[in-house]
Amino acid sequence: MSFYNFAKKTLSLFMNIFYKIEVIGKHNFTENKLIVCSNHISILDPILVGIISPRKIHFMAKKELFKNKILNKIIANLGAFPVDREKGDISAIKKSLKVLNEGNVLGIFLEGTRVRDENVENAKPGVAMIAVKSKCNVLPVYIDANYRLFSKIKVIIGEQISFEEFYDKKLNIDDYKKISQNILKRIYALK
Repeated sequence: MSFYNFAKKTLSLFMNIFYKIEVIGKHNFTENKLIVCSNHISILDPILVGIISPRKIHFMAKKELFKNKILNKIIANLGAFPVDREKGDISAIKKSLKVLNEGNVLGIFLEGTRVRDENVENAKPGVAMIAVKSKCNVLPVYIDANYRLFSKIKVIIGEQISFEEFYDKKLNIDDYKKISQNILKRIYALK
């Protein structure tokens, strides 16, 4: 058994003991390359999204998590890779495109950090850029939870969003920002 599968089973057991998890729309995951985008309210969100996914998700994670040698080893073995949220991180974009071009699933919290209040201005343009350049669909996911022990967590997975209309167009950073804002609107519309 791989480290990823072991961690997924262990964390799934943990989460299902302490929370009542309801998942709606799991059929929207497909076998093709895919970007999973979710709202981000807790440090437990990547665990939750990872355990409900039928496929391994390679999460883009803030670079600060990789400074601790032990945590770095664990999350890197789970498929996560660092991103510098303070600037346009070309290496993170290249790594994202590589993950997708290999037919894998990429996980991104497009607000860049944990956010309690809905605000489409928080959407980062990188998600749209990666989706268009990789010719990949985005799977919107909404997490409705307070993460209090033994509470209910509801995860709603929407229909995939295609960006075919933008594949052959020359887009600028403002265009990518608007597309990302629309993705975030679609995520919050799931609640």
